[in-house]
Amino acid sequence: MSIYHFEINIQKEDYNKFVENHPYCNLLQSYQWADVKKNWDHLHTGVYDENHQLVAAGLVLIKSLPFGFTMFYLPRGPILDYKNKPLLKYYFSELKRIAKKRHCLFIKFDPAVHVNDYYSKDYNEDRYPDTELFLKLFKETGAIHHGFTMKISDTIQPRFQSNVYYKPDWKEDLPKHTKRLIKDADRRNVQIITGQYELLEDFSRLVELTEERKGVALRNKEYFELLLKTYPQGSVIFLAICNLNKLLKEAYEKKEALEKEIENTPENAKKKIRKLQDQMNSTLKDIKEFDDMIQNMENPQGDIAIAGVLSIQYGNTCEMLYAGMDERFKKFMPQYKEYVENFKWAFDRGCIWSNMGGVEGTLDDGLTKFKDNFNPVINEFIGEFDLPVNKILFKPAQKAYEMLKKRNSSD
Repeated sequence: MSIYHFEINIQKEDYNKFVENHPYCNLLQSYQWADVKKNWDHLHTGVYDENHQLVAAGLVLIKSLPFGFTMFYLPRGPILDYKNKPLLKYYFSELKRIAKKRHCLFIKFDPAVHVNDYYSKDYNEDRYPDTELFLKLFKETGAIHHGFTMKISDTIQPRFQSNVYYKPDWKEDLPKHTKRLIKDADRRNVQIITGQYELLEDFSRLVELTEERKGVALRNKEYFELLLKTYPQGSVIFLAICNLNKLLKEAYEKKEALEKEIENTPENAKKKIRKLQDQMNSTLKDIKEFDDMIQNMENPQGDIAIAGVLSIQYGNTCEMLYAGMDERFKKFMPQYKEYVENFKWAFDRGCIWSNMGGVEGTLDDGLTKFKDNFNPVINEFIGEFDLPVNKILFKPAQKAYEMLKKRNSSD
């Protein structure tokens, strides 16, 4: 029988080395995520075996509640071999012991266990055979499962996410219409640049535009700056840029060249004239589009940021956390080119997947439809659990928590 030792202050190097190399590696369980969640207290918990090898780790976020009580939360955690029943029971029994000292009412966790993985077009409801085993093991710790919820708003972390996995031919596997849309972006000379702090102002502006358009609250410049500061080696901002004046100039030059070619083409070359006239019509359409956009912009000079993504690599994973776009440039299709560049960046750095974030379990929402353009795999997670610590107050605390969550989601 293994002899375990529980710690609540695992050192950063040991902690990250373990999590980064674990099959359940996830950014939300990184050591540094505690620095991002500054409005929560935290513990960096772990279990050592008899050889002083770390065999479990968990970033525990601690939320202050009224009357001096707290709630513990492990986003996508803890990180350990869940099928190791003695280790699983030991971890949670020790965490409960610590939680009681912190006047914790319940421990919430949503482990990174996949119960299903499929392409949207191959949707199926047949969860993995060991799903019931995982449920049984977690319930034996005393945890209560919230069920297989379907809406993003039902849980803190989405139970379904849209994820692009690396394989040698990942780019060739993109849908034909996505490749066509990337060519549309290329035709408008959309360029992708990468950076960090120097792109922060433009990126924050694009996120604000998205917030206004969708009527949602995302994050502000200070939060994005915090992410860059917390993950200096793994964070990146992608910006799609274009130059309207340059595009307009090139369109006029193309118009002049076409006019000369049409003038010098024999009248009996009807097929060629028809082709040149089609090109002229397309060019005139571009001139009008670019000219109208310039007239409606306050400062159309130079390169303009039209879409952005902020991503973080942790271990062999990549999380595409936030994105924004200037709706006036939607015909430029910047996000398609930008997302593909993000995948390439992640895979070049050794990531096995690049997560585009949560989707509704019904797979019929706008997020799913957009993300399906990149041929992703839908990951279905096992969901949320609550582990009661104060059994007397647990039920009223849980009801109060659900009411608060509903109120916040409706605000």
